[in-house]
Amino acid sequence: MKLRLVSALPMLAAMALASAQNHVTRPLPAPEGPVVIENVVLHPVSAPPIARGWLRFEAGRITGLGAGEAPTEDGVLRVDAEGLALYPGFLSAHTTLGLVEIGAVRATVDTAETGPINPNARAESAINPDSELIPVARSGGVLYALSVPQAGELGVLVGTSALIRLDGWSTQDMLVRAPVAMHLFWPSGELPPWLPEPIRRQAEERARERRSALGEAFAAARRYADFTEPPARDLRWEALRPVIAREIPLFIHADERADLVAALDFAEREKLRVVLVGAQDAGEILERLRALDVPVILNGTHWLPRRRGDAVSAPFELPRRLYEAGIRFAIASSGRDSTNERNLPFDAATAVAWGLPREEALKAITLYPAEILGVADRLGSLDPGKEASFILVEGDPLEIRSRIHAAWIAGRPIQLDDRHRRFYEKYLEKQRRSAHRREGA
Repeated sequence: MKLRLVSALPMLAAMALASAQNHVTRPLPAPEGPVVIENVVLHPVSAPPIARGWLRFEAGRITGLGAGEAPTEDGVLRVDAEGLALYPGFLSAHTTLGLVEIGAVRATVDTAETGPINPNARAESAINPDSELIPVARSGGVLYALSVPQAGELGVLVGTSALIRLDGWSTQDMLVRAPVAMHLFWPSGELPPWLPEPIRRQAEERARERRSALGEAFAAARRYADFTEPPARDLRWEALRPVIAREIPLFIHADERADLVAALDFAEREKLRVVLVGAQDAGEILERLRALDVPVILNGTHWLPRRRGDAVSAPFELPRRLYEAGIRFAIASSGRDSTNERNLPFDAATAVAWGLPREEALKAITLYPAEILGVADRLGSLDPGKEASFILVEGDPLEIRSRIHAAWIAGRPIQLDDRHRRFYEKYLEKQRRSAHRREGA
């Protein structure tokens, strides 16, 4: 059977899409047999684009792709995507999706535990699969996200993150991998120089206390790990076992140069696998990052320069500088504002405007985060054997005027409906009715 895209989607879903009045999108069933998307511009990311190609998927996995005409096969639903391009879904490597609904309403925020040392906290235990922010992110092409605990007021060692698909009935349906990494928010005493000296001294003292607590936590965890049978089970030190054994990485969140240097010193002393998150001053320690082969996850590109003397373009140029220095990196969002995950491709586009090659920008939100998170065998590119998770786009997905026509996650079609679109349709209908009344007057 061969159908144009516009008529194929309802058949793929075996049901009509939910109406604009529904406030929670429903996971749709997977196609019963194999599907071939053909006459499409393929962007595998791991290989050069294919100007006119096809992609076959079945049972949630990509089973083949190529150039020209797709092989003839019985029992395959063929989708004609003439004029569209197929890209792997975007992966945001630092978010609070599922942990925050309305930032100003405390009851909907579940990002942090009390106290500084909480390595046993697990993001997947708090994720809300019915969050209205998840469909908003999907509408921007973001199909996977690393949900990360945050520091709160005093947090230092805040727990482990979970990689989720942005579709599913429950958290277990959505879960790709957990734990992915342990997260450390480096205790910083850096304050603006114009603040009174007593306040700055007090901040530095608090930071020293938290750094001391961090060192004591790792020392206790190493003593605990030496026991084959611990005298008493401690969930905090159990959670640190895989970090000490280098089975999972430690993601260190820091921005200031002094904090980045101190964090790397700490990681070297403790012999840990480490990834820097945020790292706004990474451009000042490029040689050390390259020597240690430390990857960087940038919190977007749309932030202000850190110091008065920095160039306005410094945040926009940092991805290019990391690329030219040969440092592995990914572009994520700020991690603190889940409402704007849909803007991830535009952070990458800003880096392109300031010198990062477009192919590298695409990899920075697809393949590179998958590699850093240890899931490149399953996600990040259009390759046989990987999850069938991709977006069909009219235009360039890094261009704000482009339109995503359809998306699949692990072979299932996705409803591209969200509260923004519902508002748009609501007020578009208001304009139609006003115009109708004027015509009838």
